[in-house]
Amino acid sequence: MTEAHTQIPVAPLGEALAPAGGETAVLTHFVDGAGWKGTGTETQLVFNPATGQPIAQTLRGTAADVDEAVAAAKAAFPGWRQRTPKDRADVLLEAAAVLEANAEELAHLESVNAGKPMPLAREDVDGTIDTLRFMAGAVRAPLSLSAGEYVADRTSMIVREPVGVVAAITPWNYPLLTAAWKIGPILAAGNTCVLKPSEQTPLTALRMAELLAGVLPAGVLNVVTGAGSVVGEALATHPDVALVSVTGSVRSGQAVAGAAAATLKRVHLELGGKAPVMVFADADLDAVAEGIRFAGFGNSGQDCGAGCRILVEESVRDELLERLVPTVESLVVGDPADGDHIEMGPLVSKAHRDSVVGFIDRALAEGARAATGGKAPEGDGYFVLPTVLVDLPDGAEATREEIFGPVVTVETFTDEDGAVEAANGTPYGLSASVWTENARRAADLPGRLDFGTVWVNDHLTFATEMPWGGFKSSGYGRDLSAYALDDYSRTKHIMVNRARGADGTEQS
Repeated sequence: MTEAHTQIPVAPLGEALAPAGGETAVLTHFVDGAGWKGTGTETQLVFNPATGQPIAQTLRGTAADVDEAVAAAKAAFPGWRQRTPKDRADVLLEAAAVLEANAEELAHLESVNAGKPMPLAREDVDGTIDTLRFMAGAVRAPLSLSAGEYVADRTSMIVREPVGVVAAITPWNYPLLTAAWKIGPILAAGNTCVLKPSEQTPLTALRMAELLAGVLPAGVLNVVTGAGSVVGEALATHPDVALVSVTGSVRSGQAVAGAAAATLKRVHLELGGKAPVMVFADADLDAVAEGIRFAGFGNSGQDCGAGCRILVEESVRDELLERLVPTVESLVVGDPADGDHIEMGPLVSKAHRDSVVGFIDRALAEGARAATGGKAPEGDGYFVLPTVLVDLPDGAEATREEIFGPVVTVETFTDEDGAVEAANGTPYGLSASVWTENARRAADLPGRLDFGTVWVNDHLTFATEMPWGGFKSSGYGRDLSAYALDDYSRTKHIMVNRARGADGTEQS
């Protein structure tokens, strides 16, 4: 490395967070197993979105900082890839144990930085730990085509190898969990990683790297903070990065894929969504209302799989609204610091809050009506009231574009084919759900829907063992499950000529 790295203090990162009105500390990158001040001098404030107050500063990384981090990852790669799957699995299990021992601190950081209610933040930490444990097991039981004789006198076998240095670019809505969804399979497969967290929510990624410094070999996991236009682009174009994995907006994915094309590196994209919730007349409407309460408004609607576009059979539209509106209005909205009873927190930033309010205002101007919500409340923080929009004109912006906030729209259909056409009539293809008590419909419709995940009588329930990813503009590649290990490795065919002459010697 070109500059000595100063170790980050082992005290909890939370102790460095500024109290309201207090002075903010500058948090460093994490490179080659230690904190590093980098080559740049610019910093960026990190805010608590529930109060609008700054709580820390992070460094604005430079292309030179990316060079340092990639060099560290490249140097660590030979030793890490040579470890057996069991050895790497043991390290990941130890890492999971360390995170579990610090789970409440990580949940607190996630809540303060991302505005998550504490119960949700704890779920994210639990999911992070479970992802590492699953990948530790999955890498020890790979599935592949059996070795065999596919050409006479020649034995073929398939070997899966790590690709090398992988860049992981993560979003602000699930900072810790999406980092684990990438780091878990990346490291399990034998790669090393340079992680760029969102500049808005970097705290848990930095703290995780700090906590795992005593578990992971130096250079295996590195974190560089900063803007996507600088750090992300430098990672996407770096000649020593073999693969770039992005979770983010469609625009972010397009930018990274375009930049990566110059070096023909592989790209893994998990992008936006506009999930339809298809409600048939025979559905359990009480269950639908409760499902939308969770899937449409959990994490303040800031979820690419959120159940945000309700397509309900016209004959039961009013019945559904009679159940849905009071169910949504029962959500307890507020500062997560007020206690575990808070169910919905703020949006991540003022700019994003203003964007969501802009969608609502334009929908109302187009003739839509807010059955509940429809505005930002008075007071501190970046809040928007849970909103249900009805009476939207055909093709309204709010039904087509990803709002990414606590807003659901309600449209109607009169026949099944029309419902399928409406659901598929979007550039997104991440997730959808079907709500019906008809067993044949429940079995048939998922195959007609162009989405990577389709739930039946459920929405936004995940299993670490099952893949997550989309079609069309929602990207390609899969997070979670053993399929993620395939995405972060490469396939090599080895063929051995074992033919021998009549006297037992090898044939020439």
